[in-house]
Amino acid sequence: MPSLKRLALIILGLSLGPALAQAPATQTPAAQTPAAQTPAAPAPLRLAEATTVAPASLSLSAANRIAMAAVSQCAAQGYAVTATVVDRAGVVLSVARAEGAGPHTVAASQQKAYTSASARNLTSAMSQGLAANPALADIPGFLVLAGGVPVRVGGAVVGAVGVGGAPSGLTDEKCAQEALKAVLGQ
Repeated sequence: MPSLKRLALIILGLSLGPALAQAPATQTPAAQTPAAQTPAAPAPLRLAEATTVAPASLSLSAANRIAMAAVSQCAAQGYAVTATVVDRAGVVLSVARAEGAGPHTVAASQQKAYTSASARNLTSAMSQGLAANPALADIPGFLVLAGGVPVRVGGAVVGAVGVGGAPSGLTDEKCAQEALKAVLGQ
């Protein structure tokens, strides 16, 4: 199934992108640069040895508060939006839709949240790399527009919030980030 391999490579590239972007650049003199330099391998993962694992999980209570806070943040600016909060697997935990929010905002917010949870990244950051990797837009369920923000607890992504309906995806994103600050102190 070449399409699954391609999807796996795309997601791997998304998850490594922020880490590589933060790595300090080193200068290698031209005389020492090999003609075909291979990229550095990612750090090895330590796999669980136990029969079961218990990863951190976002509670329904927290998801409801995040969704309501995001809608309230945008409402304070005069925008009727929908906010969707998903768990680490992209499954919907909570949806809050402001009175008057367009019908398209429900699907848009869910897809932004799913995209952010799947890639463990801001959808605005992903959209900036879309020209270099246009196949991102072809992944089923992905919406590569600003407005999706991962929810992190102790450095681990436990879910994501997606907001849709403001005139700009960056405004959607700001409402989501302010909601996370208000609810989780992030």
